[in-house]
Amino acid sequence: MNTAPFTTLFVICTLLLQTNCYTFKGITIAPGVKTVSVDNFPNLSSNVAPALSQTLTEKMKNKFASETRLTLVPGGGDAEFTGAILNYFIEPAASGAGDQAALNRLTIVIRVEYTNSVTDENWSQTFQQFENFDRNANLSDAETELIDLITTRLVDDVFNKAFANW
Repeated sequence: MNTAPFTTLFVICTLLLQTNCYTFKGITIAPGVKTVSVDNFPNLSSNVAPALSQTLTEKMKNKFASETRLTLVPGGGDAEFTGAILNYFIEPAASGAGDQAALNRLTIVIRVEYTNSVTDENWSQTFQQFENFDRNANLSDAETELIDLITTRLVDDVFNKAFANW
């Protein structure tokens, strides 16, 4: 039996898989885009969580630096992210006995402006994420963990909008 066609097919498939590994995540960054910058995201909400602005900004920087080939620069990157935290609020999430909330919901809303000076792609979008927590929990005890969960999702949303064609 002649195995040459199977060997050739195997080699071709292997090469195709190796050259396209970076696109399995669905990440698309134009070849000319080399740098990324993330400005500080100030908290413009009437409710202020002291660490929120820094947490969000640092998570964005870390995500773009670690999951892309882009070099993080302090300002004026080929891909540039600016914006602000627009809202940070708690509201009842689920009804419980006696007309009291069984769960509370912490919601964070951000506005992001994206400018790509290489491709001339620009957009501005509001992103919102939330996390429910027990109504008996003290917010100050749970706040750090809630902010961590919510900002991770917000950063993923921004990343996907900018680089994942979702």
